[in-house]
Amino acid sequence: MSLALAHVAAAPAQSSQVFILSHGTEALPAAAAGDLSAQAQQYVTAALADDQKLVHLNHFSHHHYFVVLAKKPTPEQIAEALRRSGHALHALLKKEKVAELFIHNLSDTPDAALLLAEGLALTAYQFEGYKTDAKSRKSASLTTVSIVGDAATPEEVAALDGLLQGVFLARNLVNAPLNKLNALQLAESIATAGDEAGYTTDILDLPKIEALRMGGLLAVNLGSPEPPTFSILEWKPAGAQNAKPYVLVGKGVVFDTGGLSLKPTPNSMDMMKCDMAGGAAVAGTLYALAKNNVPLHVIGLVPATDNRPGGLAYAPGDVITMHSGLTVEVKNTDAEGRLLLADALSFAKKYDPELVIDLATLTGAAVRALGTEASAVMGTADANTKQELTAAGYRVHERLVEFPLWDEYADHIKSDIADLSNLGKGEAGQISAAKFLERFAEAYPWLHLDIAGPAFLTAAESYRGKGGTGTGVRLLYQFLTNQLTK
Repeated sequence: MSLALAHVAAAPAQSSQVFILSHGTEALPAAAAGDLSAQAQQYVTAALADDQKLVHLNHFSHHHYFVVLAKKPTPEQIAEALRRSGHALHALLKKEKVAELFIHNLSDTPDAALLLAEGLALTAYQFEGYKTDAKSRKSASLTTVSIVGDAATPEEVAALDGLLQGVFLARNLVNAPLNKLNALQLAESIATAGDEAGYTTDILDLPKIEALRMGGLLAVNLGSPEPPTFSILEWKPAGAQNAKPYVLVGKGVVFDTGGLSLKPTPNSMDMMKCDMAGGAAVAGTLYALAKNNVPLHVIGLVPATDNRPGGLAYAPGDVITMHSGLTVEVKNTDAEGRLLLADALSFAKKYDPELVIDLATLTGAAVRALGTEASAVMGTADANTKQELTAAGYRVHERLVEFPLWDEYADHIKSDIADLSNLGKGEAGQISAAKFLERFAEAYPWLHLDIAGPAFLTAAESYRGKGGTGTGVRLLYQFLTNQLTK
């Protein structure tokens, strides 16, 4: 569930409004004073002098809020502070059961209203879930946020709304449990979202996957009672500015038990419904691009299955032949995500892509290295491309930290009986996993994002919330739309 964003020329009288003020504002601007009594104006002025960053005036029938920009050294940090101000403001709005809010920007930051609205909307997101008892449901009071006048254009508000809908799609997919979202249901959900937004979806079923000899995806699926899927999403508008497509690849393991290399529980297997967060991010990004009619040709690939220990499940010691023809010795069936991704990366070669970016909740090593505060990035794309993606990460606060792919790390994935092993050493697990993927992405520029830390949170954290965060959607959208300005 999410709130609606709108643009209006003016706020109605006696409506709940928020005014964004520049850092250091001492006197209440006339545009914010409005019909406030002298006593109310004096109260706000005193609060500003006291360096309060969020001031609330309760008029009982409606409310006024004043958000003061934080003093930060970079525009990116100011932007993040505004999103977090949106989160803090949401708590006050929820307490007062405010249903509709109007945002004015009186600061010297042109996009402040959009950033505050972004934080509000991301905080207001609720996963509707499956509750049937009215007492256990959480009803949302805030339903509409409107940006007033020249604080933003109607087109900018619509673009933000389209982007946020992509984030919410990704969150909804990640938050759904296995018995509500198996591989086929994931593919169908992605296709339904495409019908709504405007991208096309081609779902490859088991016979087609077998015909393509996607040995990694097929091996991981062996223990499942349900077949795998391979979804091909495509957004190709008539006015696309890129001659060669950008290809996004997302891991779609709808639940990961670890297979025969069974994960321990609790605290390891319990939240593994989130192991398809990479695939969800790809779907969310394509949704946002299509919804906003972004003139770029972008393809998404989402190989999907669950990973179970039953039946004919693949076993440690098995040797499988991948879509590329390379052979892989399975040392651990819980290193399954790289097998799906490897087939998809090999398949991506057919598109002669400008760039391939894959996203996956791939390794615990990335979580241990970076926590939930950042994702690991590695790859063969040039330094400028890496820098552009990293800059996009700072802009939307989905930060990236680059790790090396030195030749020596290839020794970590050597096998005595096959071309590669699917498991590296105990150290540098996020790097050996990427080094494995590199062998299947040699035909084009490529970047790998290990989003295992920030993709799913077990405790609420500001506007990212609890559960699926939609990590990757805002990052990729920012990066891709930046390509239009080149």
